[in-house]
Amino acid sequence: MSLYFIFISALCTSLGALPIFLIKNVSHKGKDTLLAFTAGVMVAASTYGLIPSALKLSNVGILIVGILIGTLVLTMLESLIPHVDLDHTPNSSPHASVILFLVAMSLHNIPEGLSVGISNVSNSEELGPVVSFAIGIQNIPDGFLVGLFLITLHVSRLKAFLLASMTGFIELIASLVGVAFGEFFEPIIPYGLAFAAGSMLFVVYKELIPESHGDGNERVSTISFILGFLIMILLTEWYR
Repeated sequence: MSLYFIFISALCTSLGALPIFLIKNVSHKGKDTLLAFTAGVMVAASTYGLIPSALKLSNVGILIVGILIGTLVLTMLESLIPHVDLDHTPNSSPHASVILFLVAMSLHNIPEGLSVGISNVSNSEELGPVVSFAIGIQNIPDGFLVGLFLITLHVSRLKAFLLASMTGFIELIASLVGVAFGEFFEPIIPYGLAFAAGSMLFVVYKELIPESHGDGNERVSTISFILGFLIMILLTEWYR
């Protein structure tokens, strides 16, 4: 087991948030393209990384339960936390529920972190690097997404970067807990992987895809989604 994979996976969130320091003005079309690309990466991370890993460690029944629990938790959060959708009129300022996204990202980072930690102390030498890489790659657009939403709400770039990095720090803590108490948490790790997949799929379909289509940029957003999906798969396959 190497802590290298654990720290790199968590730090990818901060890495993804770094470009927000270079962004001055993001057009509706540009934001829609980025959101769709992020959605593609997250779907690929779920379907090509998290879900196969959960199945490898358990069975389809546990996978279904974990995905449904993730979906239920995010549904409850979305109904309980005040949420304002992005305003897609050309001359308006974009708004999003920062609280929902921060909580959602932090929440699904907990089982992801446990997954990274436990996979790196498992008997399978291949599992740890693969899970760390898959989640780390997915953390890059996560960090960018959180930072992008914050700066569009006129939050300072430094504060946006720190808040985005906070979600990665939560994953790091969860990873270290997974390393320290791997035997205790190991029975629930398949649920955690499936939970992370379900929560990400919820965010993609409920938030990212509708928002990326809100300004009439459906075609370019669809192409961007597919490119994000394929790039994530290619990166994961290349690493393997």
